Amino acid sequence: MRQGTFKWMKSVNKSIILNIIRSNGPISRAQIAKKTNLTPPTVSSNVKELIEQKIVKESELGQSQGGRKPTMLLINHQAFCIIGVDAGPEYIECIVADLSGKVMNRSETKLPLPITNQQFIAALKSCINGCLEGIPEAEDKIIGIGVAMHGVVKVDTGTSLYAPNIGLVNIPIKDELERAFGLEVKVENDARAMALGEFWFGNHGELTSMLTVNIGRGVGAGLIINGKLYHGSSNIAGEIGHMTIDLHGEICECGNRGCLQTFVTGPAIARKVNKKTSENPLTAEKVFEQAIDGNEEFAAILKESGRAMGVGLTNLIHIVNPEKIVLGGGVSKAEKFILPAILETIEASALTPLASQTKVEVSKLGDDATLIGAITLLMVDVFELK
Repeated sequence: MRQGTFKWMKSVNKSIILNIIRSNGPISRAQIAKKTNLTPPTVSSNVKELIEQKIVKESELGQSQGGRKPTMLLINHQAFCIIGVDAGPEYIECIVADLSGKVMNRSETKLPLPITNQQFIAALKSCINGCLEGIPEAEDKIIGIGVAMHGVVKVDTGTSLYAPNIGLVNIPIKDELERAFGLEVKVENDARAMALGEFWFGNHGELTSMLTVNIGRGVGAGLIINGKLYHGSSNIAGEIGHMTIDLHGEICECGNRGCLQTFVTGPAIARKVNKKTSENPLTAEKVFEQAIDGNEEFAAILKESGRAMGVGLTNLIHIVNPEKIVLGGGVSKAEKFILPAILETIEASALTPLASQTKVEVSKLGDDATLIGAITLLMVDVFELK
């Protein structure tokens, strides 16, 4: 396996040209020069290097503008691969994908709970190795590993500082995986990784700001500002699950009362239903299925969760005013019930008419949203100049 890094190939001009090809390809050398104001010789020499490095390839001839037809340029998506890992609280999922986000292979490992740091690292390595076993021909193309980890992550060292759902602290994910696989490793909070993947692969057009909210067992968010992830001064930006919605509400696992996640997460929804019924305990997924089948009481509980989410999102609109909000995670699958309630609450509560029109939609990346986010951590390393 090769040491995956593109730092050796980056320069300002090369980075500019590479991103123009990524966002506008197929595109000719002349068109690149026009868009970037670089001289044609500068474009040609940089493109030549990018082709030699296999990140760019030539395609079919383009439309003639009076002379001979130009050769068009595209990103060579199949030339390299990235490993993406979603390190959830119950399972670790792993994919190998090419630079277009196309999944080539995947694997899954169930976590033995309770678990130690050493067992968690072993499970990560096992899942990655299992994913690689199915595609040995891809090993020499892999440029790195992206890990989306729940909880608080120290991004510069790739350390999981606090993983509340599995009760672990100070897991040296980056160091351990780089030592095991000889590849560059990026580690990020799962909700922020999802936000980055959504920004790159969610087909949202030209945006400068976007908020992605992951609603599952917990609630986390990722904020994109000017195309970059915002981390905050101590890497806890996006922990919106612990935003207070009701001063007299339920006690959250964090110790505070009335946190957003006591209203909107899967466990919170299941808990509210199970308080009202004498039947066998139901999961949030079963609640949704029965609501679809016509259970009006369960539908009302889902709508109530949507209203609470609407309050939380209204607060965020007033604070960061994003162009778009994208919802992901298991609870977002109940969009039939929660999304109208969210939109109605924002419309009724937002400070101005423009704020109330903030676009809110459910991710189209589906169950792979976090995994796609994990590979995007390395995509940024490939395409963006640091």
